[in-house]
Amino acid sequence: MPDHIHLLLSFKPKYAPTNVVKAFKGGSARLFFELHPEIKVQKFWGGHLWSPSYFMSTLGDMSKETVENYIASQRKA
Repeated sequence: MPDHIHLLLSFKPKYAPTNVVKAFKGGSARLFFELHPEIKVQKFWGGHLWSPSYFMSTLGDMSKETVENYIASQRKA
């Protein structure tokens, strides 16, 4: 069972990457637990859906298509 997700995000440079991650993790966890309150009882990471860590990278010289293909290939692995 996978224990992580891959996302390809695009946002304006005025937004700090750490704030984008924080907003995504906070908002998605809130919605998830509203829809599935019974799961919060299981105490993931002390009652949190997401672990406190994350990894982020820029595309660099890679094309968006290359990254999309990589992410799609991970579903099959």
